[in-house]
Amino acid sequence: MEKPFPHITCAVCSKPYNDPRILPCLHSYCLQCLHHEIEKSGSQQMFQCPICERNTSIPVGGASVLPQNFHLGFEVEVAGYMSKMVNNSDVACDHCIDGGNGPAVVFCCTCHQFLCKVAYEHHRTDRHLTKHNMVGLDQEGARQLHTTMKPRDHYCSQPNHDGNKNFYCETCSLLVCRDCTTATHKTHTVKEISTVAKTHQIEITGALEDAREVVTKLTGAMDENNRMIEQVEISKRNASLAINQAFETLQQTLEERKKTLLSELETISLSRTTALTLQKEQFEKMVGDIGHYTDMASQILQTHTDHEIVALGGLIPTELQATLKRVQTISLTPNQHSNITVSVQTDDLTRQLLKLGNLFEFYFSPSSSTWMSTSVARVGARYHVKVQSKTSKGEEYPHGGVEVKGEMRSKTHNGAVVYGEVEDHRDGTYTITLTPQTAGPHQLLITMDGQHVQNSPNDLDVRPKRDYRILCNAQQVIQCNGPRCVAIHDNGDIYVGSHDGCIYVFDQTGQMKNTIGSSGSGDGQFSHPSGISIKGDVLYVADTYKHRVQKLTSSGKFLHKFGQQGSGQGQFNLPWGVIIDSNNKLIVSNNYNHRIQIFNENGVWLLTIDGKGSGNHSFQSPWGLALDPQGNIHVAAYASNTIQVFTREGVYVRMYGDPKGPSGIAIDDEGYSFVSERDGNCLSIYDPEGNKIHTVGNLNYPWGTALDPRDGSVFIANYGAGTVLKYCV
Repeated sequence: MEKPFPHITCAVCSKPYNDPRILPCLHSYCLQCLHHEIEKSGSQQMFQCPICERNTSIPVGGASVLPQNFHLGFEVEVAGYMSKMVNNSDVACDHCIDGGNGPAVVFCCTCHQFLCKVAYEHHRTDRHLTKHNMVGLDQEGARQLHTTMKPRDHYCSQPNHDGNKNFYCETCSLLVCRDCTTATHKTHTVKEISTVAKTHQIEITGALEDAREVVTKLTGAMDENNRMIEQVEISKRNASLAINQAFETLQQTLEERKKTLLSELETISLSRTTALTLQKEQFEKMVGDIGHYTDMASQILQTHTDHEIVALGGLIPTELQATLKRVQTISLTPNQHSNITVSVQTDDLTRQLLKLGNLFEFYFSPSSSTWMSTSVARVGARYHVKVQSKTSKGEEYPHGGVEVKGEMRSKTHNGAVVYGEVEDHRDGTYTITLTPQTAGPHQLLITMDGQHVQNSPNDLDVRPKRDYRILCNAQQVIQCNGPRCVAIHDNGDIYVGSHDGCIYVFDQTGQMKNTIGSSGSGDGQFSHPSGISIKGDVLYVADTYKHRVQKLTSSGKFLHKFGQQGSGQGQFNLPWGVIIDSNNKLIVSNNYNHRIQIFNENGVWLLTIDGKGSGNHSFQSPWGLALDPQGNIHVAAYASNTIQVFTREGVYVRMYGDPKGPSGIAIDDEGYSFVSERDGNCLSIYDPEGNKIHTVGNLNYPWGTALDPRDGSVFIANYGAGTVLKYCV
């Protein structure tokens, strides 16, 4: 019969547990074995669990105060009874003192006793014992024993205490009887054991639920590990295939090159051999001709008569001399050289081949991968998201082929979902294009191989589509002396740079609330400021006639300045436009130096986009600057009458429009451009593709242009009229 209880043996003594005690790690040992282990450790404070080697504190009082494992003790007791029932033919009666009434025939699961026939009959007839559970002494009885037999009651061992330990002293962490609760544990916190057990049951149930949840997560993690192991094998096979294909292609290329070289060698060799053979044949013919004449001459001299010699003597010298002269007209040097030099430089190629190919140990990590886009989208307008896959170390992952998905979920409109179109650039970057259909709050979700990237999901505001073709009359007119540039704070405040050297701040109603600076060359003073840009609490001013850029707080406190007149790196000759990008880099247009310079937020030069030269990338007198939603720089070149677009790395992208003296430019979150034309006295509006869709006329020398980031209102510094105009969509 299979052993019913395989866990009743102590791991230390290899015998059934005797008074088992349980450690915090939930491993149990005989009490005597624990005494021995503690003594063997040589410590009074700590010993190791023999199974898991976890350090266990030795409680005050030693191993005797460790919790008893009642259940394990009961298992040992049951196993002992079962062994007797199965293996022994005669089991003594536990009820009869001398066993004189014969061997046991049944086992009482209530009394925990083997009973002979007499004792069994007594149990059947005694009204106090008739309800006791009996099982036979056979294998079937042994199988029933474990489910039928109940643990013994725990009686108090204190003198004169006659009762079960049905109470628990929380102060002493001991089971006690009712008498104990009124004696030694009178002032302690004592509860009925059923109440304490119920509390522990709730705690255990909670722990089990937590454990199941963790196990579920671990199981999922193991499944993911198994999936990843499969993916590793798939990746290995794919990589192995790619390596084999690459080297097979390389071998084929080398073999083809070898064949080409050998073919070229054969052609050269054949050409030279043919030429030399023809030359040799020419020599052979001449030798033959000369031999023919010399043989005849020798024969004539030896055998012919004088008459014969005279008859032929003039002919032979003539022909022989003619032949010899022909020999003199040709080169007797071989007309081809024998050397065929081959140059196959294998050293560098061998070194390169030894380094050919790379294996990337780190795969992309969705949680490390990033994305970039604007926080506002428009109904019906294409919304672009650029995703950069990265490794777990945060390094850019340079390969494509990842399953990238993008969704835009409305928080209203019954959770309507728009799915994006994904373009894989095969270099680790992806572009997701989505076109929202409803306005309101949305969630943007971006996943790679089913897992969210950094900052996904993310909130996204989808606003109604604007129709700029309705712009006609200004809804607000702010009087200002000589306005050259304008910028709008996130809070709606309007900052206007004036030719009188001041920066005027107006509230949303057009009331002046502050004046920053004055005309002069000191810190915080300006001379014809032509460009201003504000982000948060930082204000940058292109101090045009002082050839510098000043950094101030939004309230006007001077912080920093940089630049001086000149054409060197970081120098200016009439700095005009100034804008701040998403990375806090500063982009400044330089009127007379015909260039754009990029600085960090502290004025350290980073890059120059030079407009001098010819071609589409050249420009003259750049004034206004703006950034489109993709981060490209749009340059309003006043003297060139052009709008040109460059990446932030200075790479030319395109040109659009036909403005007359473009002086200022602003771009909304959809990519619509607003270009003020100083010489055209108008504002031209272009769609994201660069097509002009509307013109607002009747302006008077308009210079700077700005947009309110909150509602898209358009502001124009109408220099000639001394006003700032606001157009609402």
